Amino acid sequence: MTPRHYKTSIAISPAQKALLSRAPNIYLIGLMGAGKSTAGKMLARTLGRDFYDSDEEIIHRTGASIPTIFEIEGESGFREREQRMIAELCAKQPIVLGTGGGAVLREANQQALKNSGWVVYLSTTPERLYNRTRYDRNRPLLQTEDPLATLTELYQKRHPIYDGLADIVIKTGAGHVTRVVAEIIEQLTRKLSEQPDQGEAIPTPDEPTTDNPS
Repeated sequence: MTPRHYKTSIAISPAQKALLSRAPNIYLIGLMGAGKSTAGKMLARTLGRDFYDSDEEIIHRTGASIPTIFEIEGESGFREREQRMIAELCAKQPIVLGTGGGAVLREANQQALKNSGWVVYLSTTPERLYNRTRYDRNRPLLQTEDPLATLTELYQKRHPIYDGLADIVIKTGAGHVTRVVAEIIEQLTRKLSEQPDQGEAIPTPDEPTTDNPS
C-alpha cells in the first residue's frame, strides 16, 4: 500500500503547521463528486501527510475497477472489501483519507472513523454533484436512466448520516479547491484551539495561495 504524494498545497505559517500536526487522522466523507480526493490531496500536501483514497486502494489491491467489482461481486461484495480497507487505513497515523461515498452506510466504518480521527463532511447539492459526475462512467450507482434523480435520492438518504458523523461540515460550491482546503484548515485550527492544554496563542490562517497550481 503506497501513499500518494502531490505537489499542490496552500501556504500556512510554520507555527500553524506545527499546531495542525497535533490533529489526528483526517477523514473526508461525502457523496461522489463532492471533491474528497481533490481537496484531500491538497490538504495532505499542506499538512505534510500521506494521502489515501479508499477506492483507489481497493483498485490497486484487486487490480480491478470499481464497476468491475460491482459487476462480479455486487455492491455487498464491494462493501466488504471497503470495510476491510478502511479498517486497515484507519490504523495508519497521521494521514488524510478520502472515503467512498457509501462507506458511511456501515456502522463498522462509522466507528472506525470516529474512533481514530476527525471526520470532515464535504457537502454540496445534488445538482452540483450531477454536473461534476455526469460524464464519469466509473460510478456504477449512477449508471441509471436519471442520474440526477439517483443522486437526489442518495443525498436524501445519506446526508443525515454524513452530518451526524461529521466533526466538521464544509459546504463546497463553485469556489476553487483552495478555498475548501483553507476552510478545512481554519476549522481544524479552531477545533484544536478549543481543546484543553493548548496554552499557546493560535495563529491566524494565512491567505490561501497555490504552489504549482494544476
